[in-house]
Amino acid sequence: MSRPSVRSLVGALLALVGAAFCAPLASAALAFASLAEEAESFVLRDGGRVRGKVVKETAEDVFVDVGYTILEIPLATIVERVADAPEDEAVGAEGVDKGLYTEGHLTELSVQEAVERFGGGVVVVRTPSGTGSGFILREDGYLVTNAHVVQGEIEVTVVMYRKTDDGYEKELFENSRIVAVNPFIDLALVKIDEEDLGDRTLTKVMLGDIEEAEVGEPVFAIGAPLGMDRSVSEGIISIKNRSHEGKVYVQTTAAINPGNSGGPLFNSKGEVIAVNTLGYMFAEGMNLSIPVDYVKHFIENRDAFAYDRDNPNSGYRYLAPPTRPEDGVEP
Repeated sequence: MSRPSVRSLVGALLALVGAAFCAPLASAALAFASLAEEAESFVLRDGGRVRGKVVKETAEDVFVDVGYTILEIPLATIVERVADAPEDEAVGAEGVDKGLYTEGHLTELSVQEAVERFGGGVVVVRTPSGTGSGFILREDGYLVTNAHVVQGEIEVTVVMYRKTDDGYEKELFENSRIVAVNPFIDLALVKIDEEDLGDRTLTKVMLGDIEEAEVGEPVFAIGAPLGMDRSVSEGIISIKNRSHEGKVYVQTTAAINPGNSGGPLFNSKGEVIAVNTLGYMFAEGMNLSIPVDYVKHFIENRDAFAYDRDNPNSGYRYLAPPTRPEDGVEP
């Protein structure tokens, strides 16, 4: 019977050491995976926070696996306990609900995919004086457009195009009402009448974050330029903070024409980052849109700009201050 070689003995010893070393790593990996899947958060009385998987609970204590050890936490020291949602559910595919609008946290889409998903949320806004565009904020019929599209009007009709198996079906909501108007930043909030809406669930758009936008980033607009509804135009952000008449705009090369006013400017995720409002005549590719931060502020403070049907020029307007009298002339 031959004796084992030194090499074979060393190899066996290394295998045993490797197994002993890998076992704790494997256990730690399993514990970490379990922690990520079923974690809870605990806010403690002293302001501390613990996050981990509960492995045991008694009438007085809770035992929490934090990945590298198990902590015993007295229940009397816990002031708040929250079951964590998985990260993709915490934000949600539909974004974060902010009340009257949804803040999107979407992934990159092609223009075709974004139009397919959110194009139904872009509408035509008609008044006796003209036509503009708008976009749906919430499924129950709140929408945003430009103030100059509806200001001074009593009759507002919203035209929507619902996609069907045979193409698009045109729907008119003739009893829409103006909820709020801010003429200074040229924004208006409109609501489709509940009876006209019935049990329909509308396609809404999601608002993005202008701070995340970059110069040169691709964007696209949907609207009704010159009355040609459901028109899509592409471009880029030329500059994020173009000054014009005391206000700040997003300048873009996406085509904007009469009828586009009030329609959305989308980023490459399909999030609205601005509201199309101005275009320079005889200057191709120089168009201005209201940054979405203004839209959010307007919506959140809509009560300050509440529309009065008996005074179609509301919200607030301020008279220009009187000019200074000339020298030697009494005011």
